[in-house]
Amino acid sequence: MAADGLTHLVLWDIDHTLIETRGVGREIYERVFPQVTGQPLRELATVHGRTELDIIHNTLQLHDLEPTEQAVNQLAAALADGYRDAIDKLTTRGRVLPGVWEALNALAGEPRLHQSVLTGNTTDVARIKVEAFGLDRYLDLSTGAYGDDHRDRPELVTIARKRAAHRLGNTIPAEQVVLIGDTPSDVEAALTAGAQIIAVATGKYSIADLRAAGATTAFESLTDVPHLPRAITG
Repeated sequence: MAADGLTHLVLWDIDHTLIETRGVGREIYERVFPQVTGQPLRELATVHGRTELDIIHNTLQLHDLEPTEQAVNQLAAALADGYRDAIDKLTTRGRVLPGVWEALNALAGEPRLHQSVLTGNTTDVARIKVEAFGLDRYLDLSTGAYGDDHRDRPELVTIARKRAAHRLGNTIPAEQVVLIGDTPSDVEAALTAGAQIIAVATGKYSIADLRAAGATTAFESLTDVPHLPRAITG
């Protein structure tokens, strides 16, 4: 599909927007952190709305470890291996959130919308999560942006736009990009980059929190948006 026929590039957050892992991610950190660093995981940096590079960087600092590029990359690779080993646990304990299948399917029926992801997960972990739950049938992961592309989430919007432009064959203006996410960081990333935001209160943050961050369109869940294509294009 050429981008001149595209109305919007839709970028989904993954955790607490599409799925929830119900503690599996924390358990993987607890298992792999000692393998990489030789120390038990005493404290995990705040994860909500942040990129994995930023989480790893700050978690290493919390343990008085230098967040060198080598250390960060080693821990990121170990996390991916940990998720591969835990796929059965991920799919039995985790779940796709209510309304997600219906929303993805509704957007897939719109030929001028292109769906991908914008997530704090690393590329490998994002792919593992999306494929484990079968969501990859709707999402073009090659045009997404990930938590190992850049530490700062707003920069991921530009990265996704460039990848989508290369894939689809034309420039995609920032105003034709729509982020769907559940944190103030998703809102900030969209607004900073000149994109649109549809916020959903399916994670830690309330509609009031998301509106306070600047979201003008916010819903309790994706079950509240039966006409999501209209919410995007309108």
